[in-house]
Amino acid sequence: MTINFKTGDITRENVCAIVNAANSSCMGGGGVDGAIHRAGGPTILEECKRIRRERLPDGLPTGQAVATNAGAMPAKYVIHTVGPIWGRCGTQEECDRLLADAYRNSLQLAWELGCRSIAFSAISTGIYGFPKERAARIAYDTVRNFLKDHPEMEVTFIFHSDRNRTVFEEATGENRDW
Repeated sequence: MTINFKTGDITRENVCAIVNAANSSCMGGGGVDGAIHRAGGPTILEECKRIRRERLPDGLPTGQAVATNAGAMPAKYVIHTVGPIWGRCGTQEECDRLLADAYRNSLQLAWELGCRSIAFSAISTGIYGFPKERAARIAYDTVRNFLKDHPEMEVTFIFHSDRNRTVFEEATGENRDW
């Protein structure tokens, strides 16, 4: 079981799949979502449009995941998942469950695609307002539980700043220098 923490650019990760913290439209947006669409190029958007047309006319539900190619990025796939918007889930427990679902469903989809390496950003902790420490514990516990049954998979949490990585490491009890 391998879990890594790293500061860097998820669009440059040499893994089988990167996870896009998408909005339900899957058509691109700001933050990580926009960066992935820009770095990957137009083929990602074209696949997203096809998925919306053929499978998800109402958009990708919170906690679910779909995959597209990664376009010009080193990864083979982009797994798009929608995390919950903090405070709009009904209860904190429902927000927690939906966030765990986003990680779990992304991991399961990567596994089904044959991926043994995957990179995540901190889903829902940006504009969606999920408290970072709480999100870190949920993400880490969900990944760790998944890896118990899939120990050959390598998971990297990648952050755009050392500060965000430190928050995550402290919340999970994993203090590592990279």
